[in-house]
Amino acid sequence: MQVYLCSIEKVSLSYQVLICDDSALARKMSKRCLPENFASRIEFAENGQQAIEKLSHTRFDLLLLDLTMPVVDGVGVLTKIRQLNIDTMVIVVSGDIQPEMQKRVLSLGAMAFLSKPIDSERLDMTLRQYGLF
Repeated sequence: MQVYLCSIEKVSLSYQVLICDDSALARKMSKRCLPENFASRIEFAENGQQAIEKLSHTRFDLLLLDLTMPVVDGVGVLTKIRQLNIDTMVIVVSGDIQPEMQKRVLSLGAMAFLSKPIDSERLDMTLRQYGLF
């Protein structure tokens, strides 16, 4: 008898997701790593300024955020989210894995830090840890 443990993936959870990364490939990979039917809407930002503009005008439940970007970096986005009191959950996805940077982004309100390249299993585990999936 086979037991399927992933039946939850067939249920649409209807989260609004914003993926912010200056790399088109990284944005595409982040989208692919989200669980099937996790998001009812996924939008993209190519830099932190675009992310701040979108977050200021549209409600997003989850932001997947790179740190190293032009115009406004990820730390700047986290700082602005805090200043503007924007209600969104943030998972940082970055190649900058220095412990000091991880502590800094968590202190600025990010709920988790995942290293690049993004891994769907780690993302699933993080989403489950916070009750999102």
